[in-house]
Amino acid sequence: MAVYTEVAFDEAAALLGALDLGELTALRGIEGGIENTNYFATTTEGEWVLTLFERLTHAQLPFYLHLMKHLARHGVPVPDPQAKREGARVGPGEDAILHTLCGKPAAVVNRLRGKSELAPGPAHCAAVGHMLARAHLAARDYDRRQPNLRGLAWWNETVPVVLPYLDAAQSALIRAELAYQNHVAAGSAYAALPRGAVHADLFRDNVMFTGTAEQPALSGFFDFYFAGVDTWLFDLAVTLNDWAIDLLTGRTDAARTRALLDAYQAVRPLTGAERRLLPAMLRAGALRFWLSRLWDFHLPREASMLKPHDPTHFERVLRRRVTTPLHA
Repeated sequence: MAVYTEVAFDEAAALLGALDLGELTALRGIEGGIENTNYFATTTEGEWVLTLFERLTHAQLPFYLHLMKHLARHGVPVPDPQAKREGARVGPGEDAILHTLCGKPAAVVNRLRGKSELAPGPAHCAAVGHMLARAHLAARDYDRRQPNLRGLAWWNETVPVVLPYLDAAQSALIRAELAYQNHVAAGSAYAALPRGAVHADLFRDNVMFTGTAEQPALSGFFDFYFAGVDTWLFDLAVTLNDWAIDLLTGRTDAARTRALLDAYQAVRPLTGAERRLLPAMLRAGALRFWLSRLWDFHLPREASMLKPHDPTHFERVLRRRVTTPLHA
């Protein structure tokens, strides 16, 4: 999250009022992340998050917002996009939960309770694995379709853009991994993987907990704006690559990995094809985020609050996933 578009207090107040969310009393930009403009908004009726979408369009956004609605109706704790009051004007490109502010697509969701856990233990990882499997199953009957916009097609387009910024060893690694992922994606085992709507960005800072460190209670998943239709295994791999990795070295943490995988499979056991391709998808997840961080680091956009992530972290993760495969 960051602030690319400055929103005046009165503009935010008008939108929140139109959604019957009470009178705005405080508005604060959210630092961190890289894609959208985000504000915490406090009203007389509660706490909200206001998002202005900087890259996604009105045409693309219904997939994400209605996915959140769908998951919430199925008991998965996610932010709930707030709807216009009955009879309110629906502007061009909008629907009941998709709005426009400062000329940008916008949404308002309830603010989740709790806080993110940036140093998770096995209990946190188990809670994440359990809820991720529930979310995958809940989305089986979600009928909207949107490809993963940061999937293989984007990798093929973006690798040539970042190559000039890489040294010889990095260039060799990213070229070889892209060739490998194209090979995997063309195979029959990959075609057999179960798929559906996935979060695709379920990092530590996109999950909230209440409770204690010893007995955490997962209170919500958020930031669904990289979601798309992809394999459930890729979503699981992206999650493992953050929650079960040592941030300093990129090494796999065995206890956290086991806790997350076991909890996931207690709800949705992996298929044979998924077990075989878990090492490949862990590499795919590392490539995806190394590539996007390279792009954001070397080709940044202007923002009043922006801290680009270090790309070398996922380079280390990818190298370890290549040399030390993890099997389910």
